[in-house]
Amino acid sequence: RNGLSTDTRQVTLTQTSSRDEVILCREERAFRMWINSLGIATYVNNVFEDVRNGWVLLEVLDKVCPGYVNWKLATKPPIKMPFRKLENCNQVINIAKDLKFSMVNLAGNDIVQGNKKLIVALLWQLMRFNILQLLNKLRFHSQGSQGKEITDADILSWANNKVKVSGRNSRMESFKDKNLSSGIFFLELLSAVEPRVVNWKVVSKGVNDDEKKLNATYIISVARKLGCSVFLLPEDIIDVNQKMILTLTASIMYWSLQKPQQPETSEQSESSYAASDAASDIASEDSASIIAPSEGEEVNSLPDRASNMPTDDTSTSEAPAADTSTSEAPADDTSTSEAPA
Repeated sequence: RNGLSTDTRQVTLTQTSSRDEVILCREERAFRMWINSLGIATYVNNVFEDVRNGWVLLEVLDKVCPGYVNWKLATKPPIKMPFRKLENCNQVINIAKDLKFSMVNLAGNDIVQGNKKLIVALLWQLMRFNILQLLNKLRFHSQGSQGKEITDADILSWANNKVKVSGRNSRMESFKDKNLSSGIFFLELLSAVEPRVVNWKVVSKGVNDDEKKLNATYIISVARKLGCSVFLLPEDIIDVNQKMILTLTASIMYWSLQKPQQPETSEQSESSYAASDAASDIASEDSASIIAPSEGEEVNSLPDRASNMPTDDTSTSEAPAADTSTSEAPADDTSTSEAPA
């Protein structure tokens, strides 16, 4: 009569279904922010609805991989005929296969019908491809290396090496490591990238859920303060969402690789300007030191003239006096050289 057993079963079912919906909502928000950050012509309000005609995905593909989209075969919205939507989505699937994406059980009709899980799987591969593409371009530009491309394992090893070099003991075993929920590793990674950016007085140990949420919120704020592109929520860090953890680590890596170029060039330019200013100051001081004695003291000018005219007999007769003065000059020169200063 009280129905306790049936109520518990219903509660567990509703909890699992609502949790899947919550995860999909978080991922939809992250992908929506990422798509709008690309600067495409169409603004996305709801990924699962705006993607169904295939046009937004074609715009994203054209931004990520220019030249792949055949716009002559694409139909721009508003699209009234359903088969035109299917043509756009089929072209998306063909381009994704050319990029060697995993397209198992994913067809153009799934996008038209709005299959959320399959749409998220496609968008995740696009987002990951874009992040790795940016890292490869930046590395090739800075180091000039060719051949091997950056992989997920490279991002993982980079993060661990950064934390280890800074003197910390934290380590990330994988992007789904449950120890990442405390947030300590990412705070240490941000501190390793920029030492003064983390205020450790406000960092907690991350033992309970409240402390984990505080640390996760602080991680996102610090990363955005540095200029990293962050699309995840604090709950993604607490729940250790593998996809979002990878994007966070990659964005920090991208900012870190981009950082040394600008400060070094600015410091070099400032040092070159400082060196040129110092050289001009030294030259002006030397010219002033040469001009000043010529106006007031004739004694220092006589040896210069005598040295410039070694062939005159009259000057050679006066040379011993000049030589004796110059032989005694070292002690006097130091004093006279210090006198103007």
